[in-house]
Amino acid sequence: MHDMDHRLLSALRDCGCDARVAAAARALSQAGEHGALWIVAGLAGAAVDRERRGAWLRGTALTATAHLASMGVKRVVRRPRPSGNAGIKPLVRTAGLHSFPSSHATSAAAATVAFGALSPLGARVVPPLAAAMCVSRMVVGVHYPSDVAAGAALGALTARVGSAWMNGSREND
Repeated sequence: MHDMDHRLLSALRDCGCDARVAAAARALSQAGEHGALWIVAGLAGAAVDRERRGAWLRGTALTATAHLASMGVKRVVRRPRPSGNAGIKPLVRTAGLHSFPSSHATSAAAATVAFGALSPLGARVVPPLAAAMCVSRMVVGVHYPSDVAAGAALGALTARVGSAWMNGSREND
């Protein structure tokens, strides 16, 4: 697994040699810092879709909760970023030193599950944007593929577990 993680990261990081790919990856990485893109999207959904405002706000809270959960896991696992031990030169600065799981992937997957359930537009727009954000973290050289996969799984699971609450069900109370 370790060797495959390094080989995939190297291949994706090489894509960042193209200036246009690097610029797009940097922009996605910056937009996803601390789950910002997804929180803004959720708040915009709440502002526009008054009928389901509460569900949008709860979906946004689930996305933020998933992001916080990933930060907690990082503090326990403490896996160094690729630049620390794989000789990968990152294209962006990071907020922290630890890599596992990717918090960008966590919040992106949580938003995909939560917002996709709330809107047909969300179901069409969020998944490809979230996938691009996940890939961007490897292109900029700050996450291994296993970091991204684990983050996406954590985010999807968090949103799925909270979906009844998000939709206003009292079953989880």
